[in-house]
Amino acid sequence: MNTDTLDKMKQMRLLGMHRAFRTSVESAKNEQLTADEMTALLIDSEWDERHNRNIERTTKNARFRYKATVEQLDYDGGRGLDKNQIHRLADGKYITQNENILITGATGTGKSFLASALGQQACQQGFKVLYANATRLFAQLKMAKADGSAIRDLAKIERQDLLILDDFGIQPFDQTSRASLLEIIEDRHGKRSTIITSQLPVKQWHEVIGEKTVADAILDRIINNTQRIELKGESLRKKWNKKTEDNNK
Repeated sequence: MNTDTLDKMKQMRLLGMHRAFRTSVESAKNEQLTADEMTALLIDSEWDERHNRNIERTTKNARFRYKATVEQLDYDGGRGLDKNQIHRLADGKYITQNENILITGATGTGKSFLASALGQQACQQGFKVLYANATRLFAQLKMAKADGSAIRDLAKIERQDLLILDDFGIQPFDQTSRASLLEIIEDRHGKRSTIITSQLPVKQWHEVIGEKTVADAILDRIINNTQRIELKGESLRKKWNKKTEDNNK
C-alpha cells in the first residue's frame, strides 16, 4: 500500500509529500503519528517544496548580474551605505508600497551588487523580479518594435513586482528608447517598484534622457516616492584586485 501511495504522489508531482512520507515510512515514524499529525506533516512538506521551487524559478527568471545577498554587503564607513536603511529595505515593504530606489555612485562602488542583493531578497519573499542592463534592454525593445513583439515584452516588464534597471544612462537615449522608457515608467508609476542604478548623479539625467518635456515627465514619476542611496569610496574591484595581489606576494 505504501509503495502504491508513493508512486501516486510522484505521478501527481507531490514531491514534498512524497519525500516526507517516504522518510516517515523508512523510519517507521508514521506509526508514531496521529492522522492529524501525519496530514500536517505532508501538507507542510508539500508547501515548503513548492515555495522553494517558486523561489528557485523566480530567481532564475530574474537573471541577476550577481549572486548577491544582503548578508554579504560591506558597510565600511566610507561607502555611504546605511545598514539600518538596508535592513528596512530588506523587509520588502518598499515593494508593497510601490516605492522606487535610486542607487548612484562611481564605477566599481557596488551599485549592481547592491541591486542584485535587494532583488534576490525580494525573490525570497515571493515577489516577481526582473533584472536588466538598461542599454541592452532598450536595444532589445527597439528590435522588438521592429518585429512587432514590443507589446508582449513591455507587458512582461509591467507584470514584474520589482524591475531593476542597471547601468542607467551609460548611453544617451534616442527617440525610440526614450519613448520605451516613458512607457515603462508610466506603466509602473504608483503600481510597481523600480530600482535604478547609475554612475550619473540624478541632476544629469535630464541631459542623458534628452527632450526636456519627456525627461521631465519621466523624472517626475521616477523621483516621486523614491529612496536614494549614493555609494562612495574607491572601486571595490580595485580594492579586491589589490588584496589578491598582496595575498599572492
